[in-house]
Amino acid sequence: MYYSDELVEEIRQRCSIVDLVSGYVSLKKKGSNYFGLCPFHNEKSASFSVNEEKQMYHCFGCGVSGNAYTFLMQMENFSFPEAIRFLAEKEGVPLPEESGGGEIGQKQRRLKALLAVNKDAATYFYYALRDPSGARGMEYFQKRELTSETMQHWGLGYAAKNSNAVIAYLRSKGHSDEMIQAAGLADFSEKYGLSGKFWNRVMFPIMDVRGKVIGFGGRVMGDGEPKYLNSPETEVFNKSQNLYGLNYARTSRKDHLILCEGYMDVIAMHQAGFTQAVASLGTAFTQKQAQVIKKYTQNVILSYDSDAAGVKAALRALGILRETGLSGRVLDLKPYKDPDEFMKNLGKEEFQKRLDQAENGFLFEIAILAGSYNLSDPDQKTRFHNAVAQKLCGFTQEMERENYLEKVAEQYGIKTGILRDAVRGYAKAGLTEDSDRRVYEKPRTLPAAARKEQRREEKLIRSMKLVLGVLYEHPALYQQLRGYLKKEEFGIPPFDRAAGIIFEELEKDEQRPPAALISFFTDEEEQRVVGEIFHAKEDARGSISRAGDAPESADREAFREALLYVKNSAFDAFSKTAPITEVMAYKNDLEQLGRIRLDM
Repeated sequence: MYYSDELVEEIRQRCSIVDLVSGYVSLKKKGSNYFGLCPFHNEKSASFSVNEEKQMYHCFGCGVSGNAYTFLMQMENFSFPEAIRFLAEKEGVPLPEESGGGEIGQKQRRLKALLAVNKDAATYFYYALRDPSGARGMEYFQKRELTSETMQHWGLGYAAKNSNAVIAYLRSKGHSDEMIQAAGLADFSEKYGLSGKFWNRVMFPIMDVRGKVIGFGGRVMGDGEPKYLNSPETEVFNKSQNLYGLNYARTSRKDHLILCEGYMDVIAMHQAGFTQAVASLGTAFTQKQAQVIKKYTQNVILSYDSDAAGVKAALRALGILRETGLSGRVLDLKPYKDPDEFMKNLGKEEFQKRLDQAENGFLFEIAILAGSYNLSDPDQKTRFHNAVAQKLCGFTQEMERENYLEKVAEQYGIKTGILRDAVRGYAKAGLTEDSDRRVYEKPRTLPAAARKEQRREEKLIRSMKLVLGVLYEHPALYQQLRGYLKKEEFGIPPFDRAAGIIFEELEKDEQRPPAALISFFTDEEEQRVVGEIFHAKEDARGSISRAGDAPESADREAFREALLYVKNSAFDAFSKTAPITEVMAYKNDLEQLGRIRLDM
């Protein structure tokens, strides 16, 4: 969906970036800025700065910068349109698709209506649990040792035996029978009409990453079947693409997520302080869920039940994680079955120890594989070694494969050379020629010429940031140098477009605030890089005043050096194809720039 620049800017202006960031980071005012611990890298001293006047943030530790949209895109993994919609809803700004006609407008209004049905249903279940009629559900949660704060945090509820009570409530809130059924809260039959899907169950609202209720899970009270009942697939609820608890776990500031099997496991872990826990939604872990996790972390610790079914599920999940490029480890919960039971008996300190000691996923697979062979029997031992060799063929990087090969050989008493030969044999027999080449291809270091070019480009990028940032802050300096500046000299995206926008506004003397300029870019990485332009001066000087404003003027020589570096880089390319007269004129400009006194 396309949103006009005017609408994007109106939404951004209505949002206080300090209020927005404060929802994720504890901020303290120092001078004209607010400081806190950066949510994008681990640090012990606060270097994450938020400026209310500029409506921007910048971390002096890791260098991230941006406006409210950038922050949401980095923090929530939103696309630019998603960030716009999130802020628009937060600030009460209507979007065109919500009021417009056509198919898109109708779809947006329908999705919004379905979310409203779910929200009202969650409210009904929530208060039903706290009503005397919900005593049975409350007793269940209290026996599971959940605090009232935890029950409130997760919006836990109760569906009474009268399944039609929730339907009557939703009708009273103005929802149609068609929408109640479309939200998965009721079934329809010719004989009985509309009847509630959930009854005699404690209720777990399922939320998306934005905290919107998209479905429900219900556990039956007593011995009824099924024990757990989830909402069916709807237009807002896709089981394979969502994870229970991710709306909280994504801001846990941990370098991993803990993947559990059930709702209660997740809730118990969060209550104990392990807020990085999530669970799949009543189905086996899927590739799509792994892709969702990949947006937030590369590391997953599996906390599945320790019984045979849990081990089988863990093995399957490890394969999916590996295919998705994620690192998986496995938590040892023995002698207890699940994390909730473990913590009730051994406590959260011991649970943390087990997390720290979680077994490498591949070594866990080998251990389970070893358990299926009698290693005291020579024939079965050989079969086990061959099975290990086949599994090692799955590593395409030689160093990674060699590390695992040596570890497995040491752990199971296999001669390294013999195991390596077996791996080569299976690779040559079972892989394509191209795959075989990749399996045995040694990692190569970057050639010296390529490393030199890489350093040159890194310096060029730093120089472009500094030049554009200083010119933007000092319009008089731009007027002094405008005859020497060409946007084409900033030929690396997104600096080429940024230079064009900045120079155009400086020409008109109609500068937008930096936070507004960032919104011209829809890509998260581009927004981050453009945001760094407006902090390049502080970063280049190398000394930061944490308690007050940045220095008023940048070092003249640092700016001159950066400007000349940008122009010389452009000159190198220009001189190879341009007429000699133009080359000489360009060279003359460079010589004059080296002598001119800069008005800063």
